[in-house]
Amino acid sequence: MNEIPCASMLRLCHYFVSICSVHFVSMIAAESSFVFRNMAEASSDVMDWPKKDNRRFLHVVYRVGDLDRTIQFYTDCFGMKLLRKRDIPDEKYSNAFMGFGPETSSFVVELTYNYGVSSYDIGTGFGHFAISTQDVSKIVESVRAKGGNVTREPGPVKGGNSIIAFVKDPDGYTFELIQRGPTPEPLCQVMLRVGDLDRAIKFYEKALGMRLLRKIERPEYKYTIGMMGYAEEYESIVLELTYNYDVTEYTKGNAYAQIAIGTDDVYKSGEVVKIVNQELGGKITREPGPVPGIGTKIVSFLDPDGWKTVLVDNKDFLKELE
Repeated sequence: MNEIPCASMLRLCHYFVSICSVHFVSMIAAESSFVFRNMAEASSDVMDWPKKDNRRFLHVVYRVGDLDRTIQFYTDCFGMKLLRKRDIPDEKYSNAFMGFGPETSSFVVELTYNYGVSSYDIGTGFGHFAISTQDVSKIVESVRAKGGNVTREPGPVKGGNSIIAFVKDPDGYTFELIQRGPTPEPLCQVMLRVGDLDRAIKFYEKALGMRLLRKIERPEYKYTIGMMGYAEEYESIVLELTYNYDVTEYTKGNAYAQIAIGTDDVYKSGEVVKIVNQELGGKITREPGPVPGIGTKIVSFLDPDGWKTVLVDNKDFLKELE
C-alpha cells in the first residue's frame, strides 16, 4: 500500500476545508438573506397596519375649572348637547362629554374637572378648536350675551371669502367659528402648534395613518399649516398643525390633555408607534393593554412635539357607551 506524502495530505485537507467553508458560508448567507427578507416583510406588514385599520377621531380631552359653568356655556352659546357625565370621587375628578351628535359616530369634547382646581395654564402650543356653523354672527352674539370674550368679530378671512370669528370660553380656550353649509361634523378642527411641520406630517401619516388633506403657505404672515385627517376636510374632524416661522418650541401648560382615536388593535398600533417614535421622536407613555377597573384597551404616546394621543380599542369603546 502506497502512503500519501504529508505535503499532499495537507493540501488535500486544505482543499476539503475550503470546500466545506464555502458551502457553510453560502448556507449562512442564504439563511441570513431569508431571515432579513422575512424581517423586512414583517416590518412592512406592521407599518401598513394604520392604513388598513378602522381609525376614527373619538374625542378631545381638556381640563376646566368649573364643569357646570362650561356645560351651560357650551349648551347656550354653541348649541352642544350634554351626552353623558360621570363622577369618580375616589380619583377626585368628574367628566362631561359634549358634542353635536352621538359618540358612536361624532367627534366630541371630554371636559375634565379635578376637585378643587379652578384654573389651568393653556400654554403657547395649543391653538384652538373650531366649530362649523351656518351663522357665525348668531353664535358670536350668544357668546357676547353670556359674558364670553369675542376676540375677532365676524368677517372674511385674510386673503379669502370665508366668514370666520374667534371667541373664548370661560376657561380661556379659543374657538374659531367658520361659516359653512350643513356638515355631519360641526366640531371640525383641533389646532396645535409644532416646531417642524414636515416632521409632524410624517409622524401623523406613519404612526396614525392620517392623510395630508391640505397644506397652506402664508409667507406674508410667516406661518404654514398642514391639515391632517381620515376624511375630506368638510366632512370630518381635522387636526390642524401650524408652524410659525423660526419657532421650534412651545409651552404645553396643563390645560389641554389629548386626542383619542379609535383602533381595531391597540397592540399592533403600539408596535407601529414605537417604530415611528424611534425614527421621528416622541415616546410611548402607556403600553398597550386594558385600563385597570374599566377594561378598555388603550395605548398612549407623545408625538415629536410632545402632544399626546390615546388609541382606544373600538369594541371596548362601544361597550363603555352601553
